[in-house]
Amino acid sequence: QVQLVESGGGSVQAGGSLRLSCAASGRTFSAYDMGWFRQAPGEERAFVATIRWSGGRTYYTDSVKGRFTISRDNAKNTMYLQMNSLNSEDTAVYYCAAARVSGSLATQRMRYDYWGQGTQVTVSS
Repeated sequence: QVQLVESGGGSVQAGGSLRLSCAASGRTFSAYDMGWFRQAPGEERAFVATIRWSGGRTYYTDSVKGRFTISRDNAKNTMYLQMNSLNSEDTAVYYCAAARVSGSLATQRMRYDYWGQGTQVTVSS
């Protein structure tokens, strides 16, 4: 079992920044690839970013490339999502998730085994 808890969500003006954190407990954190997903009202939960167990590889959905940065600190069992240049389209509930390591980085929901409860991010214009 892996327990995940997101924090750092809130309200911010368009163009502003926010940093989300995901604290993990239970099994060894470094044994999992990690990812961030988001879900806006009336929409499907969508992939945002993922990072290898080692932190050596990352991948982002096109809409956040150059604005968001995913990172992890395995010694602290914590993953982060730094979000810059936020716009109204970024408004959503953000979820962190853990995936068992496989041959490629996971971008699909079904690849992830554990999920946090979500944290709301609201960007006002």
